Amino acid sequence: MNPLTTAFSALSDSTRFGIVEQLMDQGETLAGDLVAGTGMSGPAISRHLKVLRDAGLVSSRAAGTKRYYSVHSDGLRAIADWTLSRRTFWETSLDRLEAAILLDEDAHE
Repeated sequence: MNPLTTAFSALSDSTRFGIVEQLMDQGETLAGDLVAGTGMSGPAISRHLKVLRDAGLVSSRAAGTKRYYSVHSDGLRAIADWTLSRRTFWETSLDRLEAAILLDEDAHE
């Protein structure tokens, strides 16, 4: 898989998407704090974090026995860049939709 496919695949899971959202909102966070409130076990969250690390979306660092996670900005930048590169497609599509709606409204007047 290419990096974008891997990133989108990783984010397709709501738990992993939520982890990335939490890290974006809170910044670097202890792994244990990512478990709190999820109703999931530590090992289950750890598996999700591994998928996100493998996809290049989060990074981790160890400090003694604690592991901290943060968003890996390069991984998210690749998604943002891809989305922006498709901007012309969406703008053109929306312009065509608007024209079709206006044409339909004119036909019914």
